[in-house]
Amino acid sequence: MTDVDLARLAERRGRLAGTPDVDPVTAEVIRSSMETVCFEMAQYVSRTATTPILNQSNERNATVLDAQGRLAALSVGIPQFMLTSTLPVRFALDFLGAEEFGEGDVFVANDPYHGGGHLPDYNVFAPVYGTLPDGTRRMVLICSIQCHHGDTGGSVPGGYNVTAADIWGEGSRWPVLKVIDGGRERRDVLYALQVNNRLPDHLGDLRAQMGAAQMAAERLGAMVDRYSVATVESSVDHMIDYAARRFREEVDAWPDGTYEGDAYVDHDPLGHPDIHLHVKITVDGDRLVIDYTGSDTREEIQAWSTFGNTRGYTVAQVASMMDPEIPKNEGFFDAIELVVPHGCVLNPAPGRPVSAGTHHPGADIGEVIAVAMQHVLPDKAVPQTYKTGIPTIISGVDPRTGQAFTDHSAEVYAGWCNAAKGMDAWGCQAASFGNLWKATAEINESLFPHVQWSRDYRTDSGGPGQWRGLCGSHYRKEVRVPSQVYTYVVGMKYPMPGIAGGGPGEPNRMVLRADSADPYVVEHTADWVPMEAGDIVQYDYGGGGGWGDPLDRDPQAVLDDVLDEYVSPEGAERDYGVVLTGSLEDLTLAVDLDATAACRAARRA
Repeated sequence: MTDVDLARLAERRGRLAGTPDVDPVTAEVIRSSMETVCFEMAQYVSRTATTPILNQSNERNATVLDAQGRLAALSVGIPQFMLTSTLPVRFALDFLGAEEFGEGDVFVANDPYHGGGHLPDYNVFAPVYGTLPDGTRRMVLICSIQCHHGDTGGSVPGGYNVTAADIWGEGSRWPVLKVIDGGRERRDVLYALQVNNRLPDHLGDLRAQMGAAQMAAERLGAMVDRYSVATVESSVDHMIDYAARRFREEVDAWPDGTYEGDAYVDHDPLGHPDIHLHVKITVDGDRLVIDYTGSDTREEIQAWSTFGNTRGYTVAQVASMMDPEIPKNEGFFDAIELVVPHGCVLNPAPGRPVSAGTHHPGADIGEVIAVAMQHVLPDKAVPQTYKTGIPTIISGVDPRTGQAFTDHSAEVYAGWCNAAKGMDAWGCQAASFGNLWKATAEINESLFPHVQWSRDYRTDSGGPGQWRGLCGSHYRKEVRVPSQVYTYVVGMKYPMPGIAGGGPGEPNRMVLRADSADPYVVEHTADWVPMEAGDIVQYDYGGGGGWGDPLDRDPQAVLDDVLDEYVSPEGAERDYGVVLTGSLEDLTLAVDLDATAACRAARRA
């Protein structure tokens, strides 16, 4: 069973046989209880894990599945993570069989071709048992906690070998391993996991996930026994059916038709340009078909998003366009007809490298869906995508400890956030990577031999529009010891697009050794560029796209933007047709209403 048909693995799994009707209020209480346990799992990891990417960045998410592997509940975390966590569990159920799931068991998996996104995402899960009326015990639920780890083994530190020729060059693959058997740790398995990872804290972080899963299994088991197995199973069925029904009701209100969109990634990590995504979205009554036929199929490229990854990104964007009160569970997957041709960049053949592709073209799925639907749902279809490439990895030896460190620069992100109808972009994040917290500079400086000198908004970098895109940021970080940097940058040729007539944001730009006599401008990939103590990592993060015609923006809002230094006085007239008088320096700026009206009329003519 080397190759797994992920599309088949994702196929709809029906209602549990023989479940009785359940009171909707009881079903909602049970759903809320499961979501609370999910939140507790995530918090458990934050409080017990040792590395910043787990305990600070919020890049850990928890879910509860039923015994068939259907998503029943999730926590507030990164949507894409939560929506990709079901398939690794389904693979384990199908491959091992339910008989291999026992009370007290805990499993781990990270393999992209057995349901996951990319190798750094370790999924830890445990079965939950309940007592039947005859006194026997049965698996009812499965709790899962998925986290991004700082290393996966392989030929380079950090889990992102963006120039790997295949999946085997990216690190260690674990389709499914039982790490705790009936409450007892498998020392052989844990040792194998540790020796295939560079970071000394890897096992500690895994144990944080294992502890979270064990805690959740205990609490959910108590809940099952409190309400009964039949009531919990019926509640899961009820909430999945409810979500699917509410989903279809919303789709039914959308205009029927076929809507197509295109998006591009600048290049893959090897420099192959213009990675193309195409989507055709069909709305037919309450039926929604999302078809990625026409997306790039070039075999030489190194930009692949696994089927599970693509499925999660798709649902994350669609969910962001719907009533937020609809429960996020298997009902969303059931209500979407997803077509992802095998062999395209969004569903690669087994063995393709995917460490970078989980970000790009994966994250760009949200963009292509929003572009396709922008004229149909202009107030909902907003591309909030992760536009950086991959996290910038800084590796070296910390003289304070004598140990190797891998810094994923989790504190550096800011930018790319699009405006929405009626709202300037501010504080929003990617639909798929939402809720990703940024590690604080102070904590990271205590952990790694670096100093963060600045992170300032860039004037005029946000896309102009009736509502303005978020400005990008100017970021500078000094390495204090000899280091090497590994990164992959996109969003330079294809920055965040505007919507409904809005302008694009400014592109990304990254320079290593920025103040030295030998600066290194990243054109696509920095493949372990050496840095000396005192060298600067400088990243000008791109801005978000605007929404609507910039000439329709309230002139007073433009003046406020100039006073806040989001827009320059020159940009006010250039991008918005707003003519200002006075001086910014002495705060005498004012809008010349007559000149503004004349300027805008001339441009519209």
